Amino acid sequence: MEHFIFVLQVQFRGLFQMILVLGIGGSFPYGFHISVINYPSVHIRKFINETWIERHGSPLHPETIMLLWSFIVSVYGIGGFLGTCLFFFSFRKKCQMCTNLIMLVAALFMAFSKTAKSFEMILIGRFLYGIGTGFSLNIHPQYVGEISPKKLRGFTNSTVAVFLTLGKLTGQVIGLREILGSEALWPWLLASSGLSALVQLVTLPFFPDSPSYLLIQKGNEEACRKAIRKLWGEGDHQAEIDDIMKEKVAMTSTKTLRVLELIKERSLRWQLYILMTVMTTLQLCGINAVECSLYTQNKRQLYSALQTPLSSCYYTNLEIQHNCSTFFTGAFPLCIFQIYFYSFEVFHTAKFEEYLIPYVSLGVGLCEYTSFCFSGTTISIMVEIFSQSFRPSAFLIVGCINWMGLFVLGMIFPLIVDNLGPFCFLIFLGILALSAIFIYLYLPETKGKSIMEIKAEFNNSAPNSECPEEKFACLRKDRKQCCNRTEQETLKTDCKLFCLLFLFSFFFFLI
Repeated sequence: MEHFIFVLQVQFRGLFQMILVLGIGGSFPYGFHISVINYPSVHIRKFINETWIERHGSPLHPETIMLLWSFIVSVYGIGGFLGTCLFFFSFRKKCQMCTNLIMLVAALFMAFSKTAKSFEMILIGRFLYGIGTGFSLNIHPQYVGEISPKKLRGFTNSTVAVFLTLGKLTGQVIGLREILGSEALWPWLLASSGLSALVQLVTLPFFPDSPSYLLIQKGNEEACRKAIRKLWGEGDHQAEIDDIMKEKVAMTSTKTLRVLELIKERSLRWQLYILMTVMTTLQLCGINAVECSLYTQNKRQLYSALQTPLSSCYYTNLEIQHNCSTFFTGAFPLCIFQIYFYSFEVFHTAKFEEYLIPYVSLGVGLCEYTSFCFSGTTISIMVEIFSQSFRPSAFLIVGCINWMGLFVLGMIFPLIVDNLGPFCFLIFLGILALSAIFIYLYLPETKGKSIMEIKAEFNNSAPNSECPEEKFACLRKDRKQCCNRTEQETLKTDCKLFCLLFLFSFFFFLI
């Protein structure tokens, strides 16, 4: 707890200010656009039909209107996937500012779509929003993780999810009919996220690049020290600089790996397994099902209002917990219990009075969301288990999994609910149980450790990393040939295991 109190000191006010600026234009728009699109849906469908009648003199078929509306919603995921693939690795600050320009252009398309009587402008704006969010979701976690000292890395990384939740809440509040959700103001509702992009575009130039970027990639130690003083205040930060220097020395013999090279790198295989597991679990933990259920029961506004304080609990807990393994083994069984309990309530709704059913569902759903919040260390893990040479490609893989999952779930989840009903929670239950076991077994301690120490933990704990005979042989003069032979023999097995895990993830997306 003393770490959480320590970060509230005035010494780190520069860090707090930069976290706020990065969050406003980082994960905040992602949460905003996920939630805000639901509220003007009736007005947008009506606008599409009226525009078509004005152009062609005949109304559209209801199925065609629904198809166009579904494409407007899903094109956001396509844009996000494209933005993730086009993300430029090196320049965090410049890329984020370019992202703000993309978001502002998208906001202009949204704002003037009704005036121009063009629903195609909504499609273009939504697609550009997706591209910009695809960029920002790659930049924000890396940037915010690199500007923080080692002891506060978990706290700062977790703010990514906090701003995402704030974005969802903001979209749900201003989407009300009394604010911007009316038929006359819905274009400004969709364009309102341009304000956050404008704020970040104006304020971000006043903040420095990350210290690790300045020292490792730019080779400017003086600029690194200046950035540290501005972000962390005056004090003895030599230990942090030494850790960055160790990482720089380790990177001198290591090039920045592309995605395929990262997949082929045997020393990073188990980091990739952990990454794919937590991202798949994040998509398939059942939170989307709970949100859908609460939305249909007209209790979404109360639920949304409680999301922010509940999600704020988990980053406090992240600093209190001693290690990520304990965190996950405590969080996921709790989440499993809440989903099971929610399923139990759905199965036994007949035993309750009809007027009590929505409130019981709301209460259990909020308990499930609390469990979800306490398992929200995905961003922190992604930053902590990869060094700067491998982090961009790892985030690219994560982004592709995230956007693919978002798109597929948006398309097939209504069908799952229609066919399985409350039994769909049993699928989530099994996925969470398997994920909890895997993470408990293979995720090492990360709290308070440098990147190189965490990498050494993975290398030491990786199962079957090297048999005793091969390890003994590698001590001989022909060590290089032996290691090459060992890599060749294990590469096929590791690639098969990686492909199986990827297919496992993709299978559950399509199940």
